[in-house]
Amino acid sequence: MPIGDLGDRLRGLTGGAAVAVRLDPAAYADEYFTVLSATLRDVGSSGDTHTIYVSVTNPAALVWSLAQALDVAPERLSFVDAISHIMMNYRDPLPNASYIESPRMLEDIMLRVEYLLRRHPSPRTIVVIDSVNSLAIHNPKDLLSEFFHILLNNLKSRQVLALVLSVSEDATSELDQMLSLVVDETIRVGRGGP
Repeated sequence: MPIGDLGDRLRGLTGGAAVAVRLDPAAYADEYFTVLSATLRDVGSSGDTHTIYVSVTNPAALVWSLAQALDVAPERLSFVDAISHIMMNYRDPLPNASYIESPRMLEDIMLRVEYLLRRHPSPRTIVVIDSVNSLAIHNPKDLLSEFFHILLNNLKSRQVLALVLSVSEDATSELDQMLSLVVDETIRVGRGGP
């Protein structure tokens, strides 16, 4: 999908949709910022939207600094951070973040997302999971598959828009095949189209 169209495409998604957003590893930094901008600024900035960002690759502090650069209002964004502890990047915890000790604690991630959904009821909620690749490093594939099945079905039933980031050049990778079983569609950012 052309980068300029991503914000429009995400705005057009209904609540209850689960979407894999595939980034090219060769252009990860640019595409990641594009997705973050489209999600947090273009879609998440409306007054009735709250975004819950599950940090597994990039610590919440980094994502929050990028969100501030995009002028995202702090009350519209919460974090479940599962990476800062193991990266030893936990000096200054954010007030809008909930910290988990490890990406292996999948049940804790689900419980924290559930808590934040209840704490921030909004007409439109977005949950971003960053990323399936990092979760796969820390968890066996069958457990990860079960985690996504339970979490995404729960989010769909509550009309929450779920975006799952993945990094892959090839749609036939094992992770992409696992994701295809639990998401409604895949959007490829940058070259190549959806």
